Order: sequence, then structure tokens, then C-alpha cells
Amino acid sequence: MTTWLRQHLVALADAFKHLARAPGSFALNVLVVAIALALPFAGLTLLENVRPVSEQLAVEPEISVFLAVDTPRERATALAPQIRRSLQESGRNGKIEFIPREHALNLLKNKSGIADAITALGENPLPDGYVLKLSGVRTGEDAARVDALAAQLKALPGVEYVQIDSAWVKRLAALMQVLRLALLFLAGTLAVVVVAVVFNTIRLQVMTQRDEIEVCRMFGATNAYICRPFYYTGALLGLCAGLLALGAVAASLQPLNSAVAEFARLYASEFRLTPLGSTATVAMLAMSAGLGLLGALLSVRRHLAKLA
Repeated sequence: MTTWLRQHLVALADAFKHLARAPGSFALNVLVVAIALALPFAGLTLLENVRPVSEQLAVEPEISVFLAVDTPRERATALAPQIRRSLQESGRNGKIEFIPREHALNLLKNKSGIADAITALGENPLPDGYVLKLSGVRTGEDAARVDALAAQLKALPGVEYVQIDSAWVKRLAALMQVLRLALLFLAGTLAVVVVAVVFNTIRLQVMTQRDEIEVCRMFGATNAYICRPFYYTGALLGLCAGLLALGAVAASLQPLNSAVAEFARLYASEFRLTPLGSTATVAMLAMSAGLGLLGALLSVRRHLAKLA
């Protein structure tokens, strides 16, 4: 264990020596990789800030159940236990309100401004109905359960039509899913860019140290010993680029919050963009270092084989 640790410490020190020889080139490579990483990091930061807000948009969608016009009042009121049973079986919480046709007509007269035209009809054209106000509907899956409940209510005897208003919840969930997929595609594309940049950087370093590698081989150095400094160089490049990208994203949040605050104030909200949490930050840095290590691994294995 002590020997293994000593070998890796020597390789890490060797990697720092190589970087010290050409700090300008290393800094430029870090800048290029950081620019590539900044876009998915910024997208992830935005999604992580929007996700809690979307989850808090719990609304109370309504299901309007309209009975047939010729349904007797006794049969209409007798449907309440069946509707309540269907609501309980669906696992949703909500309130059930019976709306008599007379009350519905008065509401229509007061809101539509066509009281004279309705009065001219001579009779009430509206049916009795029920309004179910559901709670805790946040995601597309919840909205799908509401649709299933509406289908059950539609099958009840005497029910003519069922109307629901949870479609916008589905739209919000679909929009969030599209954003996640777009971010995943962007991250995958730029990850290839990062690996390519590190690959080329390590390739140049291997070619520059060609004579040094030949001398090491003459003295019996193994491929693992020769490769370790290059691996650490790639990982350090990715790690430094990740730190720079996260710092740039965090710094950009301050001016953005000035504009966001004005927009949020219009909706009586105190929404602010915040940097990624510690867990997500560590994960992003590990991913950056991993991409750098992957690029170095591919480059060293390919070009050392050519030098053999």
C-alpha cells in the first residue's frame, strides 16, 4: 500500500512539474474546456432552481360532472356517495360540491351579461352537476390519475359530460422533461468536446516528451509508470476547468438575479437563482476530472503504442 501511494505521489508531482514548464498552454486549455463545461453547468443550475418552484405549483384542478338534463333531482343527489367513493378509490383528496341547475343558471346570468337572452328561453337549459376540487396535483402522473378518475365518473349512470382543467399541469411536466432531455443532449455533446480537447493536449505532451519516455523505457520503466503523470495531467486539466466553469456560472448569477428580482416582484415572489449545492458541485467536479482522465487515457494508450 505504501509503495502504491508513493508511486502515485511521484506521478502527481511529475504532472505538476510538466504543467509548470508550460503554464500558459495549460491555462489556455483549461479555458477552452471550461467554456465547454459552462453551458451544461449553467443549464443544470437553472433546472435545479426551477425544479422546486415547479414542484410547489400544487393546484386544485376542478372536475365538472354534468348530468343529463332530464335526470330527476333525487337521482342527481343520490350520485354523491358514488362520486365520493370513486374519489377515495383514486387516492386523491378533494371537495365535492353539488351545483343545482337553478344555481348554475343564476351564476350564468350574473357572469355572462346575457340575462335577457337566457330569460327569453323560457326554461332552464342547464343540468344539475357536481364540481370536484382536487388537491396535490403537481406532476404529469398526478394529472394522468385525474384523467382516470374523470373516466370513472363518466361511466356513472346519469352522467352526460365530464370536464377537467388539469391540462396545463401536463404541459408543465412535459416542458420540464424536454428541458432535461435538451440539457442531457447538450452535456453529452460537450463532453465529447472536452475529451477531444484533453486528448489533443495529452497527445502533444506525449510527443514533446518522446525522448524522455524512451530513456525511461531503457531503464526498465513500465507503461503504467510512464502513463500515470499523463493521467494526472488530464484529470487536473478537467478539475481546474470544472472549478473555473462553476465559478463563472456562480459569478453570473448575481447580475442575473437583479433582472430576475424585478420579474419575480411582479408575481409577488422572492425567487432567486442560487448556485449548485455541495453535493451537485462535488459531482460536477468529479465528472470534469473524469472526462479529463478519459481523454488522457485514450490519448496515452494510442500514442504510446506508436512509440513502442
